[in-house]
Amino acid sequence: MTQMPHPAQSTAGAVSESSGGAPPRPADPRLDPLRRGDAAAYEQLVRAECGRMLAAARRILGNEEDAREAVQEAFVSARRALPKFEGHSSLSTWLHRIAINAALMKLRTRRSRPQISIETLQPRFLADGHHADPVDPWSPDAESEAMTSETRAAVRAAIDRLPETYRNVLLLRDIEELDTRQTAELLEIDPGTVKVRLHRARLALRKLLDEQFSGGLR
Repeated sequence: MTQMPHPAQSTAGAVSESSGGAPPRPADPRLDPLRRGDAAAYEQLVRAECGRMLAAARRILGNEEDAREAVQEAFVSARRALPKFEGHSSLSTWLHRIAINAALMKLRTRRSRPQISIETLQPRFLADGHHADPVDPWSPDAESEAMTSETRAAVRAAIDRLPETYRNVLLLRDIEELDTRQTAELLEIDPGTVKVRLHRARLALRKLLDEQFSGGLR
């Protein structure tokens, strides 16, 4: 993708910039030419920001074609919303959030896929409070092993098995590193719900990875 899309109806929804009470940041030097409609400035923006936006959309959608469409839609939304951009966040962060929003909206239009029940992935406890299923400690080398491409692929595959509502919270909080408030806004849920789903998603992911990290990496 090397060209700024022409204005079209956005599927990314209304784009808002949450300030959280923070003052505007120093003006990004790219803003003035972008607001003037400088075609070269838009071309440079796409080249500079497309990779990160595409990676985020790909993580959410798990499909290259859908991810590229989401990023195209994100740039259209950004172009329309640019006059309202106040600089409370960096331009890159703002675009990143718009790409995530576009990906989430595209995800909502897709047919639901078969999903594993989150309840089967939660820890079980006996009446005395002890774990019903033994929990083996992970290998001391598990953290370093998790950095390998093979293990990263295994983690991603495990995340993909989570139910969508839990997977999205985990991706936004732990992978995209959004805070609870930002995640709640993008998913249109209560911040408390974000915290509950994130906790349960982490427990579920731990169970899915236990076999590999407690046994395979010993």
